[in-house]
Amino acid sequence: MDVFRLRNTEFFGDIVTYLRALAILPTLAIACCAPVPPPPAPAPAPAPAVVAPVAPPVAITPRYDNWVDAPQTLGDWTYRDAGSMSFALFGQPGEGARFGIECRADTRAVRLVRASAATSPAPIVIRTETASRTLTANPEQGGTPQLVTSIQPRDPLLDAMALSRGRFAVETAGMETLYLPAWPEVTRVIEDCR
Repeated sequence: MDVFRLRNTEFFGDIVTYLRALAILPTLAIACCAPVPPPPAPAPAPAPAVVAPVAPPVAITPRYDNWVDAPQTLGDWTYRDAGSMSFALFGQPGEGARFGIECRADTRAVRLVRASAATSPAPIVIRTETASRTLTANPEQGGTPQLVTSIQPRDPLLDAMALSRGRFAVETAGMETLYLPAWPEVTRVIEDCR
């Protein structure tokens, strides 16, 4: 009797499995005959990212308790005499001058020139061992962008620049401070205008 039940259970189990398989067939037949849906429409291209303009980096000059302790700005002075004008330029070889001192024979004025793309007047502070003064420099149009200020040739500030413990500083708002050596080229241009 146990064998009969076991065989009946196996038989009925096989029948149940067979019937389940038959129940799936119509669903498969319908699925095979159904039309294939079209592929989904491509996703729209992403909108370009809006990039906020980045401000140009601002030169950050380290602060020193005493400006005389700051390291000298890299570069050298060169002197040139062009007949109607003599000048000393400070900069590195292969680069434009960063600062200049000019003597124009026709006006007998000493001009201090700072390379700058500024489009409006800017204060320039000259610091020496014995004097410090703020001058207003104006942008000069044409040629190399620069800020220019004029000083009378007998102004004591010029002597202080030439004799200032070996160096003087040039500070311009928004620009790197220049720590320039007081080499003979500086004195020579000043003397050319006297």
